[in-house]
Amino acid sequence: MEAAARVPAFLSLPSAKKTLTSLPSLSPLFQSSPKCIPSSAKWIHSRPICLRGPTRIMAVGSLTDTIVDESTKRAESFFRTAVLSMEKVYLSRNPTAKAVLDLVLAADGNQICYDHFAFRTFGIDGYGIDSIAKFFLDFGYTRREELRFPAKKLKALWFAPPSYENGSYFGGPLPRIFISELLVDEMSPQSQEVIKKYVKISGNGNKYASLASTLGCLTWETPSYSDYQQLARESEYAAWTLVNGFSVNHVTISVHRLKSHIGNIKSLNQFIEDQGYKLNSEGGILKVSPDGLLLQSSTVADSIIFNFVDGVSEPVPCSYIEFAERLVLPQYTKLTNEEIKEFHRRDGFEVGNADKIFESTSKDQLTRKIV
Repeated sequence: MEAAARVPAFLSLPSAKKTLTSLPSLSPLFQSSPKCIPSSAKWIHSRPICLRGPTRIMAVGSLTDTIVDESTKRAESFFRTAVLSMEKVYLSRNPTAKAVLDLVLAADGNQICYDHFAFRTFGIDGYGIDSIAKFFLDFGYTRREELRFPAKKLKALWFAPPSYENGSYFGGPLPRIFISELLVDEMSPQSQEVIKKYVKISGNGNKYASLASTLGCLTWETPSYSDYQQLARESEYAAWTLVNGFSVNHVTISVHRLKSHIGNIKSLNQFIEDQGYKLNSEGGILKVSPDGLLLQSSTVADSIIFNFVDGVSEPVPCSYIEFAERLVLPQYTKLTNEEIKEFHRRDGFEVGNADKIFESTSKDQLTRKIV
């Protein structure tokens, strides 16, 4: 029997209570042409989880709750459906992520909220952070801090949802969005040439980055194995982006929102490892920010066979699942558990933590043996 389908709180639909059904017949991303999600994949239709009360929306730029009008309801439905489609593609390709979510749901009473979604991009000709960010900005997200990773030739921005107030926007808490981009102009001439070739082939594909993410399609032609190898020798991040495009790189479970015994990250890490899943060991299993208030860990990415255009079929890294626990800020430690809201907790991201989390798709982690 199929495991019960899930949907995070912010995507729950009151009428959604469906069984797993097959996708329309589409050629997989990991075949040569065209490049979409596998026909054997399953769409995961979900039932509602932790909806509390009538749907309300926080007016952008205001601290006043307003009841959603009809036009906003229509926008809400579109946005929620689009993000749910991104998650469906992600889960259809990453059995570890799906299995871990099922395990956590079973242990925690069918409630999961996401801390953030993450995407990778090429920082050239409009294919960088802005290509994905525009979709979220149009639905009320706001740009926050920039992070730099000089050794990896990356930068990143994160985007805050319209409000954390009461955790009730679109029927539940929306995730943060973390988007990184490769600083292409810092790459070797050979790698720059490869990236520019596929971006040029893509034409105006950057305008439809969010659509590509919902469909699981590349916006450029299927790459050759030789081009993939060129990028992989210099940047595993670049090689990952070439074959995965704008697909979700990872989703992150908000650990402090869990209600059971796995509601702290050390217990959750042990729980995941006890089930036989490998966690990213770069810098230690648990990544801790200098202030000690942001705790993160992640699984190692799944691999999938990619059929390159030149006839080579080789495994490439796909995606992984992350876990984040945000502790209460010092000025709010006297609040009771019932009084603590998301905005009372450590917000944002940490370069040191994120740098190690990036390694979840690295060859070293994928080939590491579980001791």
